[in-house]
Amino acid sequence: MSSRALRRLKGKQRGQEALDLGDLVPGEEPGPEEQAADVEEEELEEAVLQPAKSSIRKAKKNKKNLSNIYELICDAEKATTDEDTVKPEEQNGDESKEKSDSGETEKRDAQPETGAAKSGDKASKKKKKKNKKKNTTGDKQEVAGDDIDALLETIEQSNGLTLQSEGCGGSDNRPVLYVEHRNLNPETELKRYFGARAVLGDQRPRQRQRQFHRSTWMTIPKDTWPRFSRPGISMTLLESRDGLQYFTFEHSRDYQQIQFKFLDSVESMDPNNIVALLQMNPYHIDSLLQLSDVCRIQEDQEMARDLIERALYSFECAFHPMCSLTSGTSRLDYLRPENRAFYLAVYKHMMFLERRGCPRTALEYCRLILSLDPDSDPLCMLLLIDFLSLRSREYNFLLRLYQDWEVHRNLSQLPNFAFSVALSHFHLSQEDQTESEERERLKVKADLLLQNALIMFPGVLMPLLDLCTVQPDAAVSSHDFFGPRSQLGQSSALAELVSLYVGRTHTLWREGGVLLWLEECVREVLRRVDTKDPLVEDCQNKRKQRYQSAPLNIHRHVILSEIKEATSTLPLEVTTQSVMGFDPLPPLDSVASYTRPERQSVGASNESTLSLFFRSLLPNFNLQGEPMPQDDLEVAQAGRELNQEVNRLMVAMRDMLANIQFQEPPRDDNPDRDEGEWD
Repeated sequence: MSSRALRRLKGKQRGQEALDLGDLVPGEEPGPEEQAADVEEEELEEAVLQPAKSSIRKAKKNKKNLSNIYELICDAEKATTDEDTVKPEEQNGDESKEKSDSGETEKRDAQPETGAAKSGDKASKKKKKKNKKKNTTGDKQEVAGDDIDALLETIEQSNGLTLQSEGCGGSDNRPVLYVEHRNLNPETELKRYFGARAVLGDQRPRQRQRQFHRSTWMTIPKDTWPRFSRPGISMTLLESRDGLQYFTFEHSRDYQQIQFKFLDSVESMDPNNIVALLQMNPYHIDSLLQLSDVCRIQEDQEMARDLIERALYSFECAFHPMCSLTSGTSRLDYLRPENRAFYLAVYKHMMFLERRGCPRTALEYCRLILSLDPDSDPLCMLLLIDFLSLRSREYNFLLRLYQDWEVHRNLSQLPNFAFSVALSHFHLSQEDQTESEERERLKVKADLLLQNALIMFPGVLMPLLDLCTVQPDAAVSSHDFFGPRSQLGQSSALAELVSLYVGRTHTLWREGGVLLWLEECVREVLRRVDTKDPLVEDCQNKRKQRYQSAPLNIHRHVILSEIKEATSTLPLEVTTQSVMGFDPLPPLDSVASYTRPERQSVGASNESTLSLFFRSLLPNFNLQGEPMPQDDLEVAQAGRELNQEVNRLMVAMRDMLANIQFQEPPRDDNPDRDEGEWD
């Protein structure tokens, strides 16, 4: 913005600022182009200031919440009231007069001083002109300056611009699952920790990659990646309902053929076949996900992360123009196999970020996954979002999510939320910037929440202390409420939730202050149990009635988490079935847009019995080559039971082969022994 525009906004007049003598060069006058530019600039300023003054009156009258100054100006241009209406002839006359006055003033300012008498005459005329102009327009400019200040203050208050808006829960008018683009980049968090110089170093800003046709938010394309070409994935808008947009990914004909080849490669159980398929199709999603798991098992974390980022880039290039990651109104149905790969790619990318030491960025991706289907929550991100919030110290966001969703989601009945919300209150009470009264209130509330959590889930304490390498007190370990009886009496579903929470968040409880606080609350819980607190019996009845069986999304989350304390509690019907990394535990009511072609009939085969047996262990084996009917649920159930029996047999054979030991016959090291001689 020019100095003249700033002077108009501040309400100052020409000549009030200090004059720079270096700008006055003898013998130079402003050309006609500069004078015309000045006239156009003043016309633009008048066009902006006049609607702004009228919009202030309208904003005070209607008390509207305005998002930015451009919305205010647009509303002011549409509003025509009797007070603000100006006749066209008078408006044109004022504008022409203002132009002539400003043009003459600029000419006089630009002319150099050539003599004392001449400069004196010009100064006197200039002074009279300025005084006359000041009398006519001074009051208006003062009002304009006051109105602009009031305008800026109104906009700031309506937007709620505070320093806390940089965090998750700083702005209450945003949705709780609001996602910010800048927080999807891990460099933003690393710069906050170590500074931009330490993160970027001496490297230059990233130049525009000409081989990639668009910029993305989730990943940054790398020079080492293969040249990108459309892999055959597109996104389609299915419908818009109740302010939500429902999208789905679609596969082209060519991509479907590649998908069939990928399934054949998986059944071959040879990773080299997947590598060969990726060399021909470097942006095939499921191949990237499956090979990433192979690299991670082989402890090649860098390559595993790079493959996931390549899959995310391929997805983001296929986004629909109306699909928004930040609004929280875009939905993807997990029942469609084409959409599941996007869920898994974002989840695996989130876990890599968390292990890399970027919990704030991982939290942003967690909110993104949860916003895609918050009702079904197919990956059960509610079991993870509290951990990421605590790690990134976003306590206010966690408390806001708990308050907003407790009514319709009953989050207090999940062990992770029962303990994490109490821990968030405790950490807020320990912050230095918190006032003493507020600190005391938060501490009392944290004590009560932790005590209630221990009464509702007593089986959490002993495994938590065990992983924290803390020896419990004899009075605690010998008490029936926290002893082995508390763990044996809980259902398998509750044991799965407890093991998942303890195995994931035990590192957050190792701090000295947290352990002392936990000890105080445990002693208070024992006192309440001994005094027959009614809450103890009520929670016991709730544990018996609820947590009968865990839904499929919790099992899927446990498998993806790879926490050994939780995977050991999975039921037998989950552990005995084959789990594929590119689609773990697919929903039983999947919506398939296309099906795999029928396998060719093998007919009379010369294969041996042992070869046929091992081929029968494959998931899609069918001796007659006939596909299983999709609509016959009884046949599908029988097939799943048969698959479980075969998997049990396979496990038994592995154990048997592992226990077989072959003893070598005794060898005589005597070189002079005759080969034909027998003992």
